[in-house]
Amino acid sequence: MKKIDSTLLEKLEKLSMLQIEDKEKVLEELNRFLEFVEILQELNIEEEEATFNPLNASAPLREDEVELDPSIPQEVLKHAPQAEDNFFIVPKIIE
Repeated sequence: MKKIDSTLLEKLEKLSMLQIEDKEKVLEELNRFLEFVEILQELNIEEEEATFNPLNASAPLREDEVELDPSIPQEVLKHAPQAEDNFFIVPKIIE
């Protein structure tokens, strides 16, 4: 069984741009999770029939309705780092 060590945890921490305070506890929980996944992989489910297939499911649809509530843009844009005239301001990415 593969285990997550502190080197891999540091790499994951960097890639996810998270700062993990209690590294020992997180390592223990992640390795416990991997043990659980390994147990699940031992199950033989070849003969089992699927109980749910998302291809046969459908989501309830609703009509699109225009809402002209002027507080909606302000509510959304108050979380943006930069906004002006009800628009997000983002860095230019195409020259």
